[in-house]
Formats: sequence, structure tokens, C-alpha cells
Amino acid sequence: MRDIYIYNTLSRKKELFEPVSKGMAGIYVCGPTVYGDAHLGHARPAITYDVLVRLLREEGYKVRYVRNITDVGHLENDADSGEDKIEKKARLEQLEPMEIAQYYTIRYHRAMDKLNTVPPSIEPRASGHIIEQISLVQKILDSGYAYISNGSVYFDVRKYNTDHKYGVLSGRVIDDMISNTRTLDGQDDKHFPLDFALWKKASPEHIMRWPSPWSDGFPGWHLECSAMSEKYLGREFDIHGGGMDLMFPHHECELAQNTASRGCGGVKYWMHNNMITINGQKMGKSYGNFITLEELFTGNHKLLAQAYSPMTIRFFILQAHYRSTLDFSNEALAAAEKGLKRLMQACRDVMKLTADEGAPSIAEIAENREKIFSALCDDLNTPVAIAHLYELVRLVNQIKDKTSKINAEDLGLLRDSFKDIVMDILGLEDEQAESENAGMFDKVIEMVLEVRRQAKKNKDYATSDKIRDRLSEAGITIKDTKEGTEWSI
Repeated sequence: MRDIYIYNTLSRKKELFEPVSKGMAGIYVCGPTVYGDAHLGHARPAITYDVLVRLLREEGYKVRYVRNITDVGHLENDADSGEDKIEKKARLEQLEPMEIAQYYTIRYHRAMDKLNTVPPSIEPRASGHIIEQISLVQKILDSGYAYISNGSVYFDVRKYNTDHKYGVLSGRVIDDMISNTRTLDGQDDKHFPLDFALWKKASPEHIMRWPSPWSDGFPGWHLECSAMSEKYLGREFDIHGGGMDLMFPHHECELAQNTASRGCGGVKYWMHNNMITINGQKMGKSYGNFITLEELFTGNHKLLAQAYSPMTIRFFILQAHYRSTLDFSNEALAAAEKGLKRLMQACRDVMKLTADEGAPSIAEIAENREKIFSALCDDLNTPVAIAHLYELVRLVNQIKDKTSKINAEDLGLLRDSFKDIVMDILGLEDEQAESENAGMFDKVIEMVLEVRRQAKKNKDYATSDKIRDRLSEAGITIKDTKEGTEWSI
């Protein structure tokens, strides 16, 4: 295993990755609140931590990757007021809240599949872990860092700050936070403006509610990750990832909850990816520059000059370091599309190269391979890794053009490098080859169906039925209609 360094938000420096359990890496990443389609902002953490998981597995670690689904408790603002985001969507569309959650969870999964992200080992839902969250609230009450107020339970930030320090993750000072806090509706039950809800008493019109020792209500948004990460990764685990926008208050509150209930912060390495801006401006619905992944894939948005494939989006995101701001523009995506085509062409070409017996060894192959892995192990420095990867692309083109020769051993290493790095770690797929294969598959099926049609015309029903049955065994359903024969997988 190579040494892997991760920038730890908590310590503000790169640290050598040393897992809690030898050979095992526990990773928890904050997943989506499922009340709308996945957008460009969802793609960055998904791809960032996907590469991390792939790299750790490539280096020989067993990885337990947990990514949650928030389907209850996330209110309209972070001051524990307003409607539940999913309930609001359900009310507007006259659906059950869980219909909304299920619909957008399925669409999120489809978008992640298109981006070729590996599925998590475990994907827990907040609504499926109410018992664990109630138990966690009771632990925090027992520790003296929470209080009950009119059926709701709040975390006592002042008490916690006296014994520990609230704001250590985000670098905020509690006195400064107080001076910048507005008085908002729904805070009357709090003893202190910065206190946050662990359990909220449900108002009469609130649909999603569960019985608890304090009231019929629902858990606070921050609570779910503390409860589910401990359940599936233990009292202390390795990496907690998420967007920089979650650092405060969400992760700050998690850290406080963990410390209050477990006696330790619970996480060794806090990782945060930076934001995506659009033409230098923060992305948001209020700015009119909010772009869903489906709109990117289809080109159906006023800001888009064309459609961009999932792998173009993935490659675009990988061209910037995950901790740097990434600015979206049509020009940047077009450049990423061009660079990706060049890389994928090299992936195809390297498999067609032939070795020359007696050709001298090419030291650059092993050197650049190690430079790529060094960059990836240096806090996921994908842009530097990609720069060295293009040195291998250059070598492939030289050998292809017969201006350089390669021996069998070096050719094997070159092919392995493209597979290990481009496909297995960076997670890039050859969309052109897939499209060509799909077209070839369609032609083969149509050819088989033409044989079946001819058999039926000749009243050779045994052959016709045999073709239908064999296609069915292969997972292909055919249906005879007045217009002809339809097929589906």
C-alpha cells in the first residue's frame, strides 16, 4: 500500500491516512435531500468520494462506504424553522411525502449510474433509523448537553462550548456567531439562539411524525448522520465527506453531537469538496443558473450551448482539485469534452498496439505511472494526475505513428496503466465504444428478428418459437403487433 495523504478540515493540514481498523477504511458521505432532481452541485461530491473509494480499493483497502439519504427532518432553513423540504414538495404536488422521496431517490440513482459512480456499501435513510435517533437524543440528554422545551429537545451549545469548543471544525467563534444571528420564528423554545434541534415536536399539520418520550415529532436534520454513521461504522471511523456548504452548521453540529454522546469526535478525517460556480456566480435557483444533471445530459437549459455527456461532466470535475472552486461554463465543458475524446482515443489505441521484439525499454511509462499515483495519493490531486496521464497519451501516439517502438513488457505496463488509472480509479468510460456496441447489438437483434419473421412466413413455427424462447432466456422480450415486432430488454 502506498502512503495516502488527506487534507483534514479539522486540523487544517494534510495527514497520513491511517485507518482505525487495519486494512479497513470506513467512509461516510452526506447524500442528497431527495426533494428535487440531482443537479451539478450533487455531481461534485459524488465523483470526488467515488474516486477516493476507488483509490483506496486499488491500494488494497477493504472499504465500507456509507452514503445516506435524507428523507425527513431537513427544514427550509438551518434555524429549525419552516416546512420540511420533502413535505413542502409533497403538499405542492398533492402526493405522499414518501412518494416524493422515492421518486427523487430513484432519479438520483439513475444520475449517479450515468456518472459511473460506484454504489455505496450501505445507503441508509433517515426515516428508517428513527429508533437510533431517539436513542441518541436520550444519550445527549443524559450527558447534560441537551434540554427539553415544550416537547422539543435542543442541543445546549453554551454548555457544550464551556466544556469543549463549538465551532472548531468551521473555525467560527461563538461570540461572533451570536452577533450575526437573526431572531427567527420557531426559536422561542430555545434557551440560546445557536442551540439546534435534536427532536422537534410536530405541529398539527406536520405529516411525518413519530412517537418519542418527549412528543410526537421528528428528528433534527443534523441528528441522522451521527446516528447512522455510528450504527454502520462504529464509535470512531475514518473519513466523513461532504460539500463545503455542509461544514457549518451540519457537520459542526454532528461533531458536537458525537462528542456529547460518545466522548470523542468520532471522525479521524473530515473532508470537504468546494463548490461549483457558474460564470463566476454561485449556483442557485434564485439566480436562474440552477442546472440539473438531466438538463446537462440533454442540453435542455437556456445556459447550455449543447448537451454534455455524463463522462464529459465527470472529466470536467476531475480536472480541478476537489478543494478548489470549479467554475462552470460552456467553454470549459467544451474543452473537457475535447480532452476526454483525446484520452479515450488513446485508451482504444493502446489495445491495438503491437510489441516490437528487441525494442529498448521506455522508462517514462513506469515513471509517469508512479507520478500519477503519487498525485492521487497526495490528497486526490486529480488535475496533476491527469497532466501526467497525457504524457502516456503522447507515448501511445508516438508508438501508433511508428516514431517509437515498444517491447512486450512495456506494452503490458502501458495497457495496465490506462486500465488501472483511467477506468478503475478515475472511473471514466468510453462512451463512443459503448454507443458503437449498442448500435451493433441493435443490428444483431434486428437480424435475428428478420430470421424469425421469415420462419413465420414459411409457417416454420417451431423455429419462430425457438428464437422467441431463446431471446427470452437472454432477457430480451419480443412482442408481435400489427405494425411489426417490438423488442425490449
